[in-house]
Amino acid sequence: MRKKINKIIPGIVALLLIIFTSISVDAQNAVALKLNEILVINDSNAVDDFGEHSAWIEIFNSSYNTVNIGGCYLTDDLNNPTKYWIPTGDPATKISARCYTVFWADNHPTRGIFHLNFDLKESTTIAIFDANGKTLLDKIEIPAGQKPDVTYGRPVNDSDELVYLEKSTPGANNDYTKKKSAGENFVELDPYGIGMTMIAMMVVFSALAILFIIYKNMGRFFIRKAMPKVKPVTDYSKPVHENAEMSGEVNAAIAMAIHLYTSEMHDYENTVLTIQKVSRTYSPWSSKIYTLRKIPNNR
Repeated sequence: MRKKINKIIPGIVALLLIIFTSISVDAQNAVALKLNEILVINDSNAVDDFGEHSAWIEIFNSSYNTVNIGGCYLTDDLNNPTKYWIPTGDPATKISARCYTVFWADNHPTRGIFHLNFDLKESTTIAIFDANGKTLLDKIEIPAGQKPDVTYGRPVNDSDELVYLEKSTPGANNDYTKKKSAGENFVELDPYGIGMTMIAMMVVFSALAILFIIYKNMGRFFIRKAMPKVKPVTDYSKPVHENAEMSGEVNAAIAMAIHLYTSEMHDYENTVLTIQKVSRTYSPWSSKIYTLRKIPNNR
């Protein structure tokens, strides 16, 4: 029972961490919403889904993940931060990473969730509040003297500066000038390709090193799995009963030791031959030529 509980507890902890992380991520994502561009007087600019020229507000998701704007509030009165509640549960309220959505300030909220319950004819401020209705995410102070079909907003998406824009771009990037691609910028930094070559070599060698480490550890793992498990050595300091049976491993070890001992019991013969010269002292007294006598000749 305890083992089952020990297995369940880590899963519960992981699930709670995922839930708390998702909640914190959603809270952080709402901060990424920015008021990007507005058009107060729309005479011949973009038309809404009902074919009418209405004032509009563009909101930009400055983060690199999807943000759901549902549950937040839009208002033109800071004293009434919850003036228009953006409904939840609609997939259309999800703004993709670095993308835009447009709300129509036409005072016709019955036309859809993207139609606000106020217009911008006499408004001086536009603000967006978080789902708690208290946290201000972003606001724009509308300057006086707005011109027809001239938008007011950020010249660049991540800019804090607000200016009159030369071209209105509802639901698109305000900076429509030509930009160099990442490849073109890299070519300018590395015209001869030396940096690219070094990076490619580093990637290849790093991949080879990682593969070497992986296969080496895998080999050790499988070798350990293939090796038979050795039983713990018996404590031979304790006396063994006469009738106690020894295991086959012990018998094999003893037999091998006896075989090695008997095979090494022989004389090692010296293969070096030594010849010594024995010197003898010559003496005439010991010579036979002096002891022998000639037979006398009797004539």
